[in-house]
Order: sequence, then structure tokens, then C-alpha cells
Amino acid sequence: MSEPYIERRSEMFPALNPAQLDRLARFGHRRSVPAGEIVFDQGDARGCFYVVLSGALQVVHPADGREDPIALLSAGEFTGEINLLSGRRTLVRTRMHMSGELLELPLEGLRKVVQGDADLSEIFLRAFVLRRLALIGKTAGDAVVIGSSHSAGTLRIREFLTRNGHPHAYLDVERDSTVQALLDRFALRVEDVPVVICAYTKVLKNPTNEELADCLGLNASVDLSDVRDLLVVGAGPAGLAAAVYGASEGLKVLVVETSAPGGQAGSSSRIENYLGFPTGIAGAQLAGRAFTQAEKFGAEVAIARSAVRLRCARRPFVVELAGEREVKARAVVIATGAQYRKLPLEGLSRLEGSGIYYGATPMEAKLCEGQEVIVVGGGNSAGQAAVFLAGKGCRVHVLVRGPGLADSMSRYLIQRIEESPAVTVHPRTVVKEIAGQDALEKVRVEGPDKSQWMPVRHLFLMTGAEPHTAWLRDCGVALDDKGFVKTGQDLRPEDLPRWPLQRSPWLLETSVPGVFAVGDVRSGSIKRVASAVGEGSTSVHLVHRFLAE
Repeated sequence: MSEPYIERRSEMFPALNPAQLDRLARFGHRRSVPAGEIVFDQGDARGCFYVVLSGALQVVHPADGREDPIALLSAGEFTGEINLLSGRRTLVRTRMHMSGELLELPLEGLRKVVQGDADLSEIFLRAFVLRRLALIGKTAGDAVVIGSSHSAGTLRIREFLTRNGHPHAYLDVERDSTVQALLDRFALRVEDVPVVICAYTKVLKNPTNEELADCLGLNASVDLSDVRDLLVVGAGPAGLAAAVYGASEGLKVLVVETSAPGGQAGSSSRIENYLGFPTGIAGAQLAGRAFTQAEKFGAEVAIARSAVRLRCARRPFVVELAGEREVKARAVVIATGAQYRKLPLEGLSRLEGSGIYYGATPMEAKLCEGQEVIVVGGGNSAGQAAVFLAGKGCRVHVLVRGPGLADSMSRYLIQRIEESPAVTVHPRTVVKEIAGQDALEKVRVEGPDKSQWMPVRHLFLMTGAEPHTAWLRDCGVALDDKGFVKTGQDLRPEDLPRWPLQRSPWLLETSVPGVFAVGDVRSGSIKRVASAVGEGSTSVHLVHRFLAE
């Protein structure tokens, strides 16, 4: 592995002791393998888990006709990384370097081990996560992105791959001298970017997230025809919590997510007030751990699958997905969250991703490092973005509609902002106009005393919230006047014209029995990660009660 991971090799490639091997043996079988045999290849799906009993197994990353060495596994060491748990295609090739014997476990056997053996589960999951991080660090995946730092499509594709933890190589047409040869090889022009070369063979020009997920096999193991006990729509903190608790308690769970696990929280640069993480944790890290935890217990997660309609006249429920797909479930948890409100600015949609952003991840920070930026909003997400961008050398202007930050932002963030010479707060100030043809060039802001154009090329919008609930209207799920889902005691008699049961709706239950709402999408919810996780876990208890009725 590359230099940053050498010191953690013992955790990435630990050797199991005889007692641990004995506990594994009953879940698999021994297999003699001659030198030179490929045990599994890049692109194989639903592979097996292997432990070297004797001989040596070589792991390499095949890329464009060459093989980059990753590791040489000896007795007691094992194969696998995060893709193995989800049944996704493998990103590496393994070949028997010296003839010997392997212990082979099917995926079902591995899942039984990680769910039932705490000692081995900790060893395997730590190794799997570290190996995936190393692959990302080495850009050792099966995709190459050719794009431009001035392209909104490039930013979207790279964010999709990054937030889904999929390693990829990136070549910038303005900076990389090797790009032209690759463009010529695949008969591409600079005007075609962004381009994704998938599995080193298939070329996708500005693909949608769904097309990209299909090409990379992110959902290859998910069978939508099965009827699930629980369908969770949305993989933010609330949805992932419902998946973890539901799957760990024996429910057959499927999560469908439009973009990537983590939701809005997944784009937070650092969450410092979440219980159990005194030094803070990046939203992407929290989402990645929760996603792995859900898969550990057997929950399935379908990526780049958007719900467009809920049919609830009959049981099981049917959720229609974009692309004329559908999935059935006995109970549904709505966890689709909310998105930042779009300001009524002319030219906004044209400049989104080209100077206008709705999240401050390391990718956006790299685009505006050392420059002047504007952050609009007074909530915690805006505060986290301001502190993060200031730490990247940016001169940050925080625009707040109200008199200050005290009413809507945590005190620790306010203190960080007050102590940072790189951040200036502008109370009672709003954005009135934006200008720029292909990229943002300047912003007109209006405050109590004056209106002025600022030569700012990076604008972060983190104000207000609009729920993702349009797909629910045909089913008759009651919404409040802002479009958020009403649940439990918030439901009034006029919200329940067709309620068929003697009992009243439970906490977190909507106006449709068996359909629950959690997290930011729920009317009256507290917009905090911890609250979302609590609601997601609580909903599973109610799902059990509903299924038992």
C-alpha cells in the first residue's frame, strides 16, 4: 500500500491466530490452489472471503493493462474490503503467488461471523474500512473521470463518487498533460467533458448518477422484486439508523437513496456536538460508518434510486422509483430529509456547481482555497462551513437575514466564528443578484446601510429547508403548510379521513397506518443529527408493533 498506510499495515492485513481460524472453519471449506491461479478478478460480484492457510496470495490493482501491487498475503491473512459486505463488484485481482491452501467462506458465512463473533467482526470491519481508504488514497478503483474544475457536471460526478466512497482517478483537461492521449484513444473531444471511463472500457458522457451507479455495479446485488419487511426511503442519519436497528432485529430491510449515504449531514465538514465524538467527526465519516454498520447486519442499500410515488391503497405498499422500477414492503419509513431553499435569483440554476454550492466539502474547499467566499445562512451547517472554509485560507463573509447568530447556531460555532479573523458576519444582509455567464463572477448584497457588488466567485447557500415530499401526495400522507410530514399527535381529525384503525396514529406514524416519518422531513422535528438518529431507531420499534397487528 501507499506510504500513508504503511504504519497501519498490521490493522489492514492482520494475521488470524489458530483459535480464530478454528472459529471460522465451520462457516467455509478448505481449498487447494496452485500457483498462478486467479482466485477472483476485478469486476467479480458476490465473491467469497478467503483466508490463507498456507502458501501466499498476491493482491494487485489491474489498471489499463498493468498490475499495481497492493499486498502479498501469507498464512492467517485474509482478503476483502467494504465491497465484499454489500456484494458489489471487487476492485482488485487476487492471484495465488505460491501454491497452498485457502479457507473459502461465502458471503452468507462471512455475514454470520461479523454478526455473531464480536472479536472477528472488529478485526474484519477495521481491515475492510482501512483497505477501502487506502484504495481511495491510491485512486485504485475501476473508473476514470475526465473533467474540468469549471464544470458543474464534473463536480457533481466527483461528489457522487467521493460520497459513495468509490475510488476513482481524476484527470483535469486544463492541468493534466496526459489527458489528450486518453481523449484520442476513446475518440473524445474536450467539449465532451465530463466523461467517465467505466471499468476501463465503457465511456459515459456526463452521465446521470443513476447511469453511473449502474455502470459501476453499485446496486448489482439488490433484487428489487423481493418484498421487504421494511423499506426506508432516504439514507441520511435517520434512515441509516432505521436500517441498522431494523436489520439487527431481524427485519428484511432495503434502503433507497437518491444520491449517497449521509444526506445533508454527510456534507458537513465537521460535527462537533454529536454524542461520543469529543473531537468531532466529519459528516462523510459518520455516514460511512453507519452505512458499513447497516450492511454488517444485512440491510441492503440501493444507491441513485429516487422515489417518485407511494402507492398505499393495498398491502404491501409499493414505492415507484425513477426509471420505471418499483419495490414492495410491509412497512415504510420516510427519511427523505430536506434540501436548502433555493434563493429567487436570476441565473441561479445555470451557475449551480460553477460557483454556487449547497455544501462545503473538501472538494468545494479545494476550488475556492485562499479566495473570498460568501456563506448565506445562520444555522449550524452554515457555521460549520464558515469555520471549515476559513481553515482552508478563505476570507469568509457570513450573511444572516436576522440580527445575528445566537437564535439559530450552537454556541461553540459562534465562538469559533467570533475568534476567527478570517470570518466576518453581516447581520440583516441578503443576496439580491448574481452575475456570471459560465461561472459566478460577482454577487450583489444588500444590508441595512448599503447595497454593493462583491467580486466573489464562490457562494454557499445554506438557508431554510424544503422537504422532499412531492412523491407522497398521491397516497394521501398528510403534510403541514410547509410540506413537511405530519405524524402522531400533530395529526388532526381532518388529516385522517380514511384512517381505518380503532387506535390513533402512533408517535412518528403518518396519516397512513404502517408509514412512518423520521428526521428532517417530519413536521416539528429537531434539526440535529442526534435527534434524527433517535427517531430512526424509535421508528423500528413502531414498525415491529405494526407488523404484529
